[in-house]
Amino acid sequence: MNRRKPSANAPAIGHDPRMAFFNEQAATWDAAHGSSDVAIAIARLEQLDDVLALKTGQDLLEVGCGTGNLTQWLAGRVVPGRVTAVDFSRRMLGKARVKNIDADFRCLDVCRDDLGEAVYDVVLCFHCFPHFAEQPAAVRNLARSLKADGRLIVIHLAGSEHINTFHASVGGAVGADHLPQGGQWNALLDQAGLRRDRLIDRDDLFFLDARRLKD
Repeated sequence: MNRRKPSANAPAIGHDPRMAFFNEQAATWDAAHGSSDVAIAIARLEQLDDVLALKTGQDLLEVGCGTGNLTQWLAGRVVPGRVTAVDFSRRMLGKARVKNIDADFRCLDVCRDDLGEAVYDVVLCFHCFPHFAEQPAAVRNLARSLKADGRLIVIHLAGSEHINTFHASVGGAVGADHLPQGGQWNALLDQAGLRRDRLIDRDDLFFLDARRLKD
């Protein structure tokens, strides 16, 4: 697997403290986020069908898939397209792989690792974007993996202010993991060749939809 050269200020590969944090969480993640929580999240996503606009036949990259709680649902939305589900936590992926979900699971750091060129119709970041150690590098890498006119979706079932306050309260490895707000997205998207189509940031939803500009 090809790896991109990290920036000078980035943690050494394999030493991002977030990886250790989520590896430690893996053993109890599904118990802490039970089936009722997953069902509520899926119900919310189904209510957002008009903005998600996932279509059959699309190839979708699910970033930060964790233990795969949404992966089967996503696979059902795009079949006969395929879901590639990635996470930087090997233990989280181990939990996902034993669920016999019809998706391709890969251990990748989207800030650094090669995701391919023009591979996906949709890249979906659900509840994970704040945990990217190098957000500009991640956006460039994700944009590169999109087909022309492909979509980058960043979604949280709460607003950015709540997300950022919550991570600060958790502290430790994720204490400084913040979701960009408002105009902060412009520079991130512009440098990656993405056009912002929609930004919703309210108490119960953060939703960013951006497209890769056609060559």
